[in-house]
Amino acid sequence: MNNEELEALLRDLESDRVERKASIADRNAMRQAVCAFANDLANHQKPGVLFIGVNDDGSCANFPITDKDLRTLSDIRSDGNILPFPSMIVQKRTISGCQLAVIVVEPSDAPPVRFNGRVWVRVGPRKATATQQEENRLAEKRRAKDLPFDLKPLVSASLNDLDLEVFRRVYLPSSLAIEILEENQRSPEQQLTSMRFASVEPPLKPTILGVLVIGNDPRQFVPGAYIQFLRIEGTELTDPIKDQKEIDGLLPDLLRLLDETLQVNIAIASDLTTQPVELQQPDYPIVALQQLTRNAVMHRDYETTNAPVRITWFNDRIEIQNPGGPFGQVNKLNFGQPGITDYRNPHLAEVMKNLGYAQRFGVGIQLARQQLQKNGNPPLELVVEDTHVLAIVRKRS
Repeated sequence: MNNEELEALLRDLESDRVERKASIADRNAMRQAVCAFANDLANHQKPGVLFIGVNDDGSCANFPITDKDLRTLSDIRSDGNILPFPSMIVQKRTISGCQLAVIVVEPSDAPPVRFNGRVWVRVGPRKATATQQEENRLAEKRRAKDLPFDLKPLVSASLNDLDLEVFRRVYLPSSLAIEILEENQRSPEQQLTSMRFASVEPPLKPTILGVLVIGNDPRQFVPGAYIQFLRIEGTELTDPIKDQKEIDGLLPDLLRLLDETLQVNIAIASDLTTQPVELQQPDYPIVALQQLTRNAVMHRDYETTNAPVRITWFNDRIEIQNPGGPFGQVNKLNFGQPGITDYRNPHLAEVMKNLGYAQRFGVGIQLARQQLQKNGNPPLELVVEDTHVLAIVRKRS
């Protein structure tokens, strides 16, 4: 948006596409505003704008906008509080002599969008949490859109292919605010549609996302939805196989079994000579392995390949191969750099965040590197190709 368009919105005190803040002090209020603009309940099909550095009456608040402030505001997109990720741009602008930070938020292509489990919308000049009817209206907006792969309905499946007990007992409590759960007025079908696990149009069909997360047999519909684990007694693929397994099932079970498999294969060495008390040192830090393997599950390509995520555990290293190369703004040159991230499966990323398997987005590789260095392992090695990414973790010597 150019300065003329922004100035016109800034001066329009009645517009429901605008919110003004004098400073960045109230971060949650800004997240609520971003969430509401992304939902676009009024169906403007135009971006909403949050101005920081201006008072409610449109006068300049003379708030100095620093680069740190801009980074803080940019973090709103991927800090995991607003899901699915909002499409937004943060800029520093000078409008009518007033220095401002401007957040331009595009309407979501897959509403409803939630901030900490609540759906926020704008109703005229104010914002509020959505009613059940308003949530239904937001879900209806997904009709006839060019949906991303993980939201496409599976015409060959039925709601009987979903584990509704796991959905009710495990997923809903992890993803919705308590008061919304306590209302308990929505039917299972409405809940499935709201969480994007079922299509909008009748007859309701499970989406790819629904089958991956709570499907009774995800591989029946998404053949590559598993992890192939291989433990080699040696340093070459031709050496004897010590253990092998396929880790699959609905997503909460797959992630739990993955953690258990990693933990049981880590060796712990005791140091009784250099310290007055016994120190236990793992050959691999579990946090680093969790970050890298979860990244592989989250970012892999489920659409164009039936290959699994492969974890090959040699005597001297672990290789984690993810089917699916760089995506979006991530390329071979910037892969793994802090702050450079994009999401092939944004709604699957949302689910993993809700389940507690992603605390903050975009820092997995950085955290893995830090943990490897802290544990005394060699640096992480990444081989980035068009069709796959290979992470090599070397054993602590």
